[in-house]
Amino acid sequence: MDSTAEGDRFTVEVRRLPGAIVLKLVGELDHDTAEPLRQALGAVPADGGRRVLVDFSDVGFCDSTGLNVLLQGRLIAERAGTTIEVVGLRRPVERMFRITGVDEIFPVYADVAEALAARHP
Repeated sequence: MDSTAEGDRFTVEVRRLPGAIVLKLVGELDHDTAEPLRQALGAVPADGGRRVLVDFSDVGFCDSTGLNVLLQGRLIAERAGTTIEVVGLRRPVERMFRITGVDEIFPVYADVAEALAARHP
């Protein structure tokens, strides 16, 4: 079943596709809004997903808290044999990923279709 976790300025829509779970992020990801992403990433291993695509295409801002939540989620996911991949980085968010080196930690794709077509890491 697909679901949505909502905050004041940020939502996470969870979609299950053949071969992947997509977390569609919408809004601004920062210290005050990160909890829905934290919850969604924490639920992924229990959900049985082996591949998670975190879609940033509708995120206009992401601070260090958002990156830390993503990195913490990666550690939890890896213990369960799940990979986390990133799609749809817009310029300001892509810059934050690049400056911090987070873009070297996660596979990054232009969009969900490209990620699904790519060979699973």
